[in-house]
Amino acid sequence: MVQSRTHNCGELRLADAGKDVTVVGWYENIRKVSKNLGFLILRDFYGTTQVVIETEDMMSVIDSVNKESTIQVTGVVRERSSKNAELPTGEIEVVPSKIEVLGKCRYNALPFEINQSKDADENTRLKYRYLDLRNPAVKGNIILRSKIVAELRNKMNSLGFMEITTPILTCSSPEGARDYLVPARNHPGKFYALPQAPQQFKQILMASGFDRYFQIAPCFRDEDARADRSPGEFYQLDMEMAFASQEDVFSVIEEVLPPVFAKYGVYSNASKAPFVRIPYLESMDKYGTDKPDLRIDLVLTDATELLSGCGFGPFEGQTVKAIVVDGFTATRKQIDAICADVEVATANKAYWFKVDENGEITGGIAKFLQNIKEQVINTLGLKPGDFVGLTAGKKLVAQKTAGVLRRLLGAASEKHMKQNTYEFCWIVDFPMYEIGEESGELEFCHNPFSMPQGGMDALKNKEPLDILAYQYDLVCNGVELSSGAVRNHDPEIMIEAFRLVGLGEDDVKAKFPAMYNAFCYGAPPHAGIAPGVDRMIMLICGEESIREIIPFPMNKNAMDVMMGAPATVDQKQLDDVHIAIVKEREE
Repeated sequence: MVQSRTHNCGELRLADAGKDVTVVGWYENIRKVSKNLGFLILRDFYGTTQVVIETEDMMSVIDSVNKESTIQVTGVVRERSSKNAELPTGEIEVVPSKIEVLGKCRYNALPFEINQSKDADENTRLKYRYLDLRNPAVKGNIILRSKIVAELRNKMNSLGFMEITTPILTCSSPEGARDYLVPARNHPGKFYALPQAPQQFKQILMASGFDRYFQIAPCFRDEDARADRSPGEFYQLDMEMAFASQEDVFSVIEEVLPPVFAKYGVYSNASKAPFVRIPYLESMDKYGTDKPDLRIDLVLTDATELLSGCGFGPFEGQTVKAIVVDGFTATRKQIDAICADVEVATANKAYWFKVDENGEITGGIAKFLQNIKEQVINTLGLKPGDFVGLTAGKKLVAQKTAGVLRRLLGAASEKHMKQNTYEFCWIVDFPMYEIGEESGELEFCHNPFSMPQGGMDALKNKEPLDILAYQYDLVCNGVELSSGAVRNHDPEIMIEAFRLVGLGEDDVKAKFPAMYNAFCYGAPPHAGIAPGVDRMIMLICGEESIREIIPFPMNKNAMDVMMGAPATVDQKQLDDVHIAIVKEREE
């Protein structure tokens, strides 16, 4: 049987009236008027076409199949008497002479209505993803994803970057997240690892004499899901440049990304080059985060000296941060909801007060401020109608809590949040080292492969916590799209950088043998970055969850409920790769 078509379901127009056509697709729905009159909607990848059933024989064919069956309709195009201006094919309909069932849907009831699948439970959607993807609104994101990836690839090629694929099976390396391990059948007790990123390979390419590399790179990390992070695997626009500086990387990204966001995004405006650059410490102090949403014009003010002696217990001996919002008209219920959301997100409380029309401090913690009212008003520059949000704790805790409060206050106040725009910025000058929250020891803050600002001299003569690195993050609308760095290409500087965190030369050689050895043969200065493709497309599509723009995502528990992964395997498969499953002992 030849399943041919003359036109797709989004193609026919009034000019085609009178033509004999064959269309194929999914039987979406039918509106029956009588036993011999009905209006059937046929849907394929390209759109929908109305098919008019005008005989009992044709109606009996349709009555014998369930919705979402695939059918072939042969008939004549005619002008519709009742046109639908909202559809591209809304001026025509097809009167069938023959309807043939190509693929029968065996179920009378669907797990959800196709065009309303986004309202269904997420696990149900993922289990029946092949039905979910039939929804034009869901499918549209995947189509847009394809177009965006093609646009990114074309732009990188036009700028002289060469697309090179790097290995998927590699060795485990300490890069911050858990590896996915693959047992090696021919090497008992040894494992490959799926790459968390092509980091080492792309740096080795630079040492190999390649000048500009990129790929749409798959990356694998065994980490928990978030709204902006898919567990298991993700893709990034991975790039690296030889004989390049931080400025060279910035200029490429600022040329590549804004046009793509402006062309395909739900917002038509995107930041123009050069993007705003904010040092890490300034970003934390001013915005309470290293991924600030610059659509919000609110900033943090230090109120420690002003409020630490006001008598309010949570402020005593703590850093206090204030956010002044003028013209904030939220109700007490809305304010309480914002404070509750802050506590859920940070496990720390937010506080507040406001200035009424008479210039009096009211609400929230106002009773603790009456004795210093004038000082508070003058120091914070308050006027009637102003609202002040407050956070307290150790410096970093107060900052981060205030960062969440700032974001929520901005979202609740249209006056203080730009609409319909993508605001990019660079966060720069990250500290090279930090004290680990769990270990209490000196650790790399960002990327161990980064070049310290000041090179060997800084490592030898500065306090480690005062050393900055040539590291940078790309942020858009409060979402971190990427981290990047000028790489440490000098083996001697690399050894010294690792020595400060307690790793010697032998450790560096053991953990990164290929890259270390490659650099010993003369490596060029190089720099790179890797914006997350999934996060970019999530922003471009205006989706809240990254799973909406991935064709076959895992659920929040890192399970593919459609394919049933992860799954058990046969004992022979385990034996082949020398794996034994040890059951946990019951206590």
